[in-house]
Amino acid sequence: MSLNKIASAGNSILTSLLRPFAGAFANAAGYRRLGLRYDDLLIEETDVVQEAIRRLPEEEQLARAYRFRRAFQLSLQHTELPKSEWTKPEEDIRYLTPFIEQVQREVDERKAFDAMVIRRK
Repeated sequence: MSLNKIASAGNSILTSLLRPFAGAFANAAGYRRLGLRYDDLLIEETDVVQEAIRRLPEEEQLARAYRFRRAFQLSLQHTELPKSEWTKPEEDIRYLTPFIEQVQREVDERKAFDAMVIRRK
């Protein structure tokens, strides 16, 4: 068995063991009670994340801004949304992470090209 297959099998076992805890952690974190998604919690102060947010479709940017405003208002009032309005696990998708990964790949590629040394024969 190759090393990649062993690593892949180990990852799938670990994933299956930790999946129940991940759902419990997400519920305990409380962000879903405010109507937020996981990617709303990512730190925005990096250039990569700011560029990823800029690349989001306009409707997703507006939905994100609305979720933030509503969560901020709820926080000021020391309340939560009614349970029927909490973010459901199936709605808690990674909408920003694919953009962050794409931007990070571009940054890494740019750094690799900038560090490239051309030698004449």
